[in-house]
This record gives sequence, C-alpha cells and structure tokens, in this order.
Amino acid sequence: MDKFQIREVIARRVAKEFKDGDLVNLGIGLPTEVANYVDPNIDVIFQSENGFIGMGPAPVKGQEIRNLVNAGSQPVTILPGGMYFDSAMSFAIIRGGHLDCTVLGALQVDEKGNLANWMIPGKKVPGMGGAMDLVTGAKKVIVAMEHTAKGNIKIFKECTLPLTAAGAVDMIVTEMGVLEVTEAGLLLKEINPEFTVEEVQSATGCTILVADTLINMC
Repeated sequence: MDKFQIREVIARRVAKEFKDGDLVNLGIGLPTEVANYVDPNIDVIFQSENGFIGMGPAPVKGQEIRNLVNAGSQPVTILPGGMYFDSAMSFAIIRGGHLDCTVLGALQVDEKGNLANWMIPGKKVPGMGGAMDLVTGAKKVIVAMEHTAKGNIKIFKECTLPLTAAGAVDMIVTEMGVLEVTEAGLLLKEINPEFTVEEVQSATGCTILVADTLINMC
C-alpha cells in the first residue's frame, strides 16, 4: 500500500467506531481524515478544541474559508447547526467528560495504553496542544497511526519518550490491524488481510495477543 492507501484504511476503520449521537474530537493530521468516512446514516458531532462543534468534511479544493480551520490550522467546513465558542467553553466540554471519543496520532504507544505524542527530546516539535486534556477527558481514546515510522517500531512494551498520558489509550488502529488495550496486553482483534499475524508481531515491539475471534479488518 502507498501512503495514501494506508491513511485511507486507517481513517475508514476508525470511522466505524462511532455511534449515532457521539460527540467526537479528531486530532490533527491523519485523524482529521476520519470525518470523511463516517456513515451518512448516523449523526456524529465533531468538536474542535479551538472552539466549535459541528465540524464537517474537508472543504472542496478552492472553496476553503480562511478563518474556518481546525486546531491544526487545516481548512474545515461546519455543518448546519454548528456552534462557535471560546476556549474556556471548549475545554470545559473536554475536561467535563462530555466527549464520547477522541482520535489522536502518536509518536509511541505501549501495551499498557501509555501514549507519547508531544515531544522528542532535542528536537523541535509542535507541542502537546490539547492532547493531555483530550486523552484524560474523553470516554474513549483511539490512536490512529501508521504501524511503523520508516520501518521503525512505534508500538512498544514501554514508551521511551515523555508521556502525554499514562494508561489512557483504549484502542490502536493501524494499516495492519486493530489492537485493543487490555490488562493482559495488546489484543489483536482485527487484521488487514494483506498481512499475516507474524508480520504484525514482527512490526510490534511487544508481544501481542491474538483474539480467538480474529477477523479481517473492514
């Protein structure tokens, strides 16, 4: 798969996690693409921590509105009924436990559900943003990322980079499969049929458990 196909597989699968009526925050980068694959028959409301709810799909090229952007400064659309508010209200929604789900990328994630996505010591990176609030405030935390970075492992037995949050991740979705964080470790519940279990294990830095009910990733 090329990079475009990988991102589409991940975003399309994450979108299937949402239920009718969910309030969801999408992190910058790949997670924002999830909005493009939500089942049109369900009503999901997207929140952006820079101050609005009712975010719609990415705008058609050439029809972007300069001041309508998400927290990553990417052009977005807003659906009828959407609402703008200040940062205080936005973070009150997040910290108050009103988000059903948040989807974020990660530099590293480990078998205990620890997440590192804001800092590489000695390197200049954008910073944490609202991630610390999102992963502790949302009812469900999904990491959406490529399984490896240029061949380097991103899923570990224990993160080595500074943590954004400890034990906060519920699910990891990559182009290779869907892994659930359990007390016993990472459980492979779905696998992309283009890969084998052995290939998933080889690309993962901790021992993975394989569900008896393992199915193909859809």
